Amino acid sequence: MRLCILFLLFWITPIQAASADTPIRFGLTAVVITENLRFLDQWSQYLEHKIGRKVEFVQRRSYREVMDLLASGAIDFAWICGYPYVQAKDSDLLQLLTVPIYRGSPHYHSYIIVHESSPYKRFSDLKGKSFAFSDPDSNSGFLYPLALIAKKGETPEHYFRQTFFTFNHAETVQAVAEQVADGGAVDSYIWEYIAVFRPQITEKTRIIKKSPSFGFPPIVNRMGVDAATVAQMRQTLEEMIDDINGKELLDRLKLDGFGSYSDSLFNEIRALEHAVQRTNPRHSVVKTD
Repeated sequence: MRLCILFLLFWITPIQAASADTPIRFGLTAVVITENLRFLDQWSQYLEHKIGRKVEFVQRRSYREVMDLLASGAIDFAWICGYPYVQAKDSDLLQLLTVPIYRGSPHYHSYIIVHESSPYKRFSDLKGKSFAFSDPDSNSGFLYPLALIAKKGETPEHYFRQTFFTFNHAETVQAVAEQVADGGAVDSYIWEYIAVFRPQITEKTRIIKKSPSFGFPPIVNRMGVDAATVAQMRQTLEEMIDDINGKELLDRLKLDGFGSYSDSLFNEIRALEHAVQRTNPRHSVVKTD
């Protein structure tokens, strides 16, 4: 009997050690400015120190790519947009981990922007013009302006002369600033972040419409990540505000912290999606030139 127990311990111990050595993979999209690679290194090192396991950030261009990585199990956590979150919530693919707090609230807006010298003052002025969407799975960069168009009984391919996706909120701001597009839809957090660090770009744009508030792009974990790791990541993120190094990282992200909120925080996005689907069931297909 003792021999059997020793045999089992011999095999179980290496498996546990290998699990502890497996890095935690954390997906990032255009919902966060990721140009400062040193910052990402410092953030991953901070998380590693607190959790006791290597943390790797995995960057992808589109929300869909990150959602595919979650679905395949290639990543464990991700900072995504509220729109793909509500789309995937009922599929048992992921669960809400924590939500960034920005300017004292877990909310943000969609900004419709034009060039600073543009004569356009209302969204309706952009009819027949060129428009830059950020990502087909973005709430602020696609779903919200789509809802504005749907409310008028129109579709993007008929409402605008030309549309295209930048797959990056910062590039949408750049496209409008450089007059590549007459207008664009962007995440308010990203526009305001750029306004602090690269004001020469946002100064060339002007906000002509601000959406109602929406639940801030959340951090999620895929179903199947062990409960202890999920709890550690949530605690580490939400306690950053109480740690000197953590607070410095938050300051660089221009966030107040992270907090636990109910899934109902994203009901406004669900309502927006339902309104668009009623008007235009094929809303995810947009003709671009």
